[in-house]
Amino acid sequence: MKTLKVSAACLNQTPMDWGGNLRRISGAIAEALEDGVDVLCLPELAITGYGCEDMFLAPDTCLRAEQMLNDIIGLAPDMVVVVGLPWRHHNTVFNVAAVICGGEILGLYGKQNLAGDGVHYEPRWFSAWPVGDTAVTEICGQEVLIGDLLFEIGDVTFGMEICEDAWVADRPGSQICAYGVDVILNPSASHFAFGKQRIRERFILEGSRAFGVAYIYANLLGNESGRMVFDGGSMIASCGELIATEKRFSFQDWTLTTAVIDVELNQTKQVASASRIVDVEDHPGLVRVSHEWCFENLVPSEQIEHKLWCKEEEFSRTVALALFDYMRKSYSNGFVLSLSGGADSSAVACLVKLAINFAVAELGEKGVREKLAYLELPKKQKDWMKSLLACVYQASENSGDATEHSAESLAESIGAEYQRWNISELVDGYSGMVSAGVGRKFTWEQDDITLQNIQARVRAPGIWMLTNIRNALLLATSNRSEAAVGYATMDGDTCGGVSPIAGIDKAFLRHWLKWLENSSMDGIESIPALSAVNALQPTAELRPEEYDQTDESDLMPYPILDAIEKAAIRDKRSPKDVLTLMTHKFPDRDAGVMKSWVIRFFKLWSRNQWKRERYAPSFHLDDENLDPKTWCRFPILSGSFSKELSEL
Repeated sequence: MKTLKVSAACLNQTPMDWGGNLRRISGAIAEALEDGVDVLCLPELAITGYGCEDMFLAPDTCLRAEQMLNDIIGLAPDMVVVVGLPWRHHNTVFNVAAVICGGEILGLYGKQNLAGDGVHYEPRWFSAWPVGDTAVTEICGQEVLIGDLLFEIGDVTFGMEICEDAWVADRPGSQICAYGVDVILNPSASHFAFGKQRIRERFILEGSRAFGVAYIYANLLGNESGRMVFDGGSMIASCGELIATEKRFSFQDWTLTTAVIDVELNQTKQVASASRIVDVEDHPGLVRVSHEWCFENLVPSEQIEHKLWCKEEEFSRTVALALFDYMRKSYSNGFVLSLSGGADSSAVACLVKLAINFAVAELGEKGVREKLAYLELPKKQKDWMKSLLACVYQASENSGDATEHSAESLAESIGAEYQRWNISELVDGYSGMVSAGVGRKFTWEQDDITLQNIQARVRAPGIWMLTNIRNALLLATSNRSEAAVGYATMDGDTCGGVSPIAGIDKAFLRHWLKWLENSSMDGIESIPALSAVNALQPTAELRPEEYDQTDESDLMPYPILDAIEKAAIRDKRSPKDVLTLMTHKFPDRDAGVMKSWVIRFFKLWSRNQWKRERYAPSFHLDDENLDPKTWCRFPILSGSFSKELSEL
């Protein structure tokens, strides 16, 4: 019986954090060695971090990656280690995985399929390695093969797929399995999106079943570089069965998923398909890299139960982890929030609370103090939230008692610092000054937008001052539905260093707040104080009370807005098609009113691209993201669909 103890590591890396990245890689290797692991797979570009962006093109980045790789080589002389890095070969940069064994580099496998959609810009920095090609390159003082390689270590044959390689139709595994591969290693940097783990499971399970192999998948973890969040979730499968997986959204620096695979059993199952096994010489350019190495006999592992989260919990855990990492990696002393008592700012406050709760639950008080060692956290854990989150309710003459009550109740419930400011004098001061300058008094009938915006804008300087005083991060509160139509005041409610909910729609946020109010999910405490927030109709509270202002009266019902946005922006449908789709989707709505909403959406979308360009960084959550820097590009100046809308 030939068995092999394998492990997949998830690492919380930071781009170009050379010392920190090496420390975490070394820690994962040391833990694997202590556990008697034979083969350890680390994530894609684990040495540099995945989010280096254009610095991948800097010669110094590859040079420092080589120096780090040289430090890693000697850490595990009796273990196979696979680790990702960028490598410059013949003045071209490739995304490669180095295979290390016995204190030497056996070779560099080159990624063949580059991710170039949405948040991914790999073709900007890397060249895809040609299928079947190999070459010789010099790295760490060794001449090694680079390219489309198989690795024979002992009498076990290893093949490779790097992240996107496994997502394409003609994946490398379907080719290399014909050469009697026993194990496929997949070092990945697969960002979070709702429901994505189910897709990963499918290609891992199907790959292991169809290829008759053990499949080891490793991923990055945490908020690595600002926008993308990596949820970890490493997996190990064998011949179509998932035998080990790691809980996602960990706050640890690294996690290991370990299992024992029966290589001989997999080889036996391949006998039934022996006719497909061909000699490597039949594949032009494909090379086996051999290395003598012995495996110990090990006890087979038990199957580990895994969990797929619901959308509400995925949202909670993703944004909470993203906020925690963003805070500590920017060395900020917590967060500041302008808490209006409405759904958006309340959701942001709750996400900060969840971030601290999840961190303490997993790391313990000592672990959190170590992670936030640059901070002087209060001695008592119950005082941490007050230290890490300051909330300010900024009242104007149009603010209502209900929103003030909901803001104060929520801040008290989650333990945040709470202040109440009155901005009426500031509003009057600016209004009086400009009124004198233009020579007339302002009226709501003539100056509606002007009078609304000044209330939002005068809230910014004071909240920025408090943020500076605390050396903290100011959290913006705009959501994706508002971003789509520009329903936000620039330099007002859009102010902030990070915008945690800009990637999620308003309808889901309202649903999530009701879910959180009564949550019974394991590890997520309910927040009953949200009842006051959930009882309110969303409103900007910028017009006098007699105007009865609500968001949906200003715009349209949020479910319809979100449906139009999805059809128009994600699915790229024309205004005419969108109107047809909405008429079928909402048959109870008046056709004339629906047409006016579709026209309003396209007009507001077109004229407000400049606002989306100026939003604070947000977290990528799904393929409906509107972030122009990472997902949804649109011209700032355009024809504004004028001809298309006229045809309606």
